[in-house]
Amino acid sequence: MTLSSSPTPHPSVSVIIPIYNGAADLPDLLSCLEQQTYQSETLDYLLVDNNSQDDTARLIEDAVKTTSIPLKLLSEAKIQSSYAARNRGIQSSNSDLIAFTDADCRPEPTWLEQLLQPFNQPEVGLVAGEILALPPQTFLERYAEQQKTLCQAYTLEHPYCPYGQTANLAMRRQALETVGLFRPHLTTGGDADLCWRILRGTDWQLKFAQRAIVRHRHRATWEELEKQWQRYGESNRYLHELHGVDLQPSQSPVRPMLRWFLKSLPRETVKLALGRSNLVSLCAPLIGVYTSQARQRGQAEAQLPDAARDIEYVKKP
Repeated sequence: MTLSSSPTPHPSVSVIIPIYNGAADLPDLLSCLEQQTYQSETLDYLLVDNNSQDDTARLIEDAVKTTSIPLKLLSEAKIQSSYAARNRGIQSSNSDLIAFTDADCRPEPTWLEQLLQPFNQPEVGLVAGEILALPPQTFLERYAEQQKTLCQAYTLEHPYCPYGQTANLAMRRQALETVGLFRPHLTTGGDADLCWRILRGTDWQLKFAQRAIVRHRHRATWEELEKQWQRYGESNRYLHELHGVDLQPSQSPVRPMLRWFLKSLPRETVKLALGRSNLVSLCAPLIGVYTSQARQRGQAEAQLPDAARDIEYVKKP
C-alpha cells in the first residue's frame, strides 16, 4: 500500500457514536459535543441508535432540531452490536477521517481538536486518545479509577500488537477501504481486531494523542463489574480465534487471597489507621481476584459465532 505523500489541508470529519438505551446519557453527551473547540464546515456528528428500547431516538430527533452542531440520527436495528452500529455510521459518511466515542463518555472541549492533530503526519492512519474516569461516586467507581481501568496505556502496550479502544479512537477512511470495517456480528474485541488488521496489513501507523481526553463512567455495581470483566474474557477468546493471540492463563483464587490476607491486609490496615491509605486500596487485591475469576469464566464459556468472522466492507458510491 502507498501512503498519501502529503496531509489533506482541510479533511472532512465524521464523529460516530453508537447508542443503545442511552437516554440518560444524551443530555451530558450532547453538551460535550456542543463545547468542542474543533469547528469545520466538513464536520458532522452521527449518532447511531442500535435498537434502543427507551427514548433515545426521540431525544436525538429533538436535539437535531435545536442543537447548533451538525447532528444526524441514524439507525441500526438489524444487528444488536455496537460494531454494526459504527459500520452504519461509516457507510453513511464520506468523510476523510472517522472518529469514535461512546454514549457514556464525556469528551473534553479540546478532545476532537487534539485527536485529529496527528493526522497532519501522512503516515498516521490511526490515533488513540486518552480515557480517564469521570469523578467517582461509588466504591467500585473509585476502585476502577485507582486501577486506571480503560486507560489506553494498557491497550497500546498489548504484547501482540497495539490498539486503541473505540471510546476514543480515530482513523482514516483510506485504511478502512483497504482492510474493511468492523466485523458487524462481533460483540466484543472489535476495536482490537480492526486496529490489528490495519497495523499488520498496511503501512499505516498508530499514534497516541494523550491530550485528546474523554471521561468515562465506570461500573458502579458488582453485577456491572462482573459483566464487564466477563466480556473482557470473551474478547480474549474471540481474538484468540481470529488472530491467534495467547489466552489468559487460568489461576486459582486461593494463592492471591492468601497473599492478601497474610501480607496486604496487615500492611494496608496499618496505613489506613495512620491515614496513609483508604478502603479501596485495602480491598483492591480482593476485587482483583473477583474480576480475574469473571474474566476466566468469560474466556472459558465464550464461543465465537461463525457470523462474527465476517468482515463488512466499504460500499462503493
